[in-house]
Amino acid sequence: MLCNLCPRRCGALRTEDRGEGRCAMPSLPVVARAALHHWEEPCISGSRGSGAVFFSGCPLGCVFCQNGQISHGRFGRAVTPERLRAIFEDLISQGAHNINLVSPTHFAHVLRQVLEEPLGVPVVWNTGGYERVETLRSLEGRVQVYLPDLKYADAALAARYSDAPDYFDTARAAIEEMVRQTGPCQVGEDGLLRRGVLIRHLILPGALENTKAVLDYVANAFPPGAVLFSLMAQYTPQPEAKGLLGRRVTGAEIRAAAAYMANVGITDGYTQGIEAAVPEYTPAFDLTGV
Repeated sequence: MLCNLCPRRCGALRTEDRGEGRCAMPSLPVVARAALHHWEEPCISGSRGSGAVFFSGCPLGCVFCQNGQISHGRFGRAVTPERLRAIFEDLISQGAHNINLVSPTHFAHVLRQVLEEPLGVPVVWNTGGYERVETLRSLEGRVQVYLPDLKYADAALAARYSDAPDYFDTARAAIEEMVRQTGPCQVGEDGLLRRGVLIRHLILPGALENTKAVLDYVANAFPPGAVLFSLMAQYTPQPEAKGLLGRRVTGAEIRAAAAYMANVGITDGYTQGIEAAVPEYTPAFDLTGV
């Protein structure tokens, strides 16, 4: 296949055993881990865990990625569509509240096929937010919960850290398409998100104005109840990180961001504290469940 699934639209040749282009992934899905995951927001993880399937490669390639072993290093094992469906069903048999597809964009062509028959639990599309609207539309009816990042409103920051100066316009259009598909958030009596969009934003060191601009957009674009919002403080410096990225987010930055979130009227969601910046949030990528 010549791939244009993500906003890079690089037209890369991807065969079953070889990939080119930005993600450098073959056409078959490459999976690094599939297991119950307890580190998502409470409405995703619940009491038994989210059935998280971590895909290798990434169209975005952020320099600060905490999953760099698989997003940059591309560690993982290629699986057939049949095996991928079996992985989903095994996680459900273990008690997974949902099937959580982590960085799935560049395998959307296979996931459309695998998800054609409903699984019986919600499917979560867990993404960096850098999505083509056309690709998302091809998934309509197969995904019940969208879990996008909204990393940047600042184009210069997006260019510096993710080589994606078009990030905000692209992610904004993608998130609005996600909301169109799911409608307002539907949370069950058990507190689990059944349908809807939960937007995540990771506070970055020295980038408080970027965070404020993201919060301004969300507050203005979506009425109460339309989306959930997760303000994340778990940034952890990666090896060889330089400049501002070489330090953790400070308590003062987290408090200022949380106060701004309250001031603009975003109350539906979650706010992490500084205690979240620990290695435990990054699972072991060791082919568990693959």
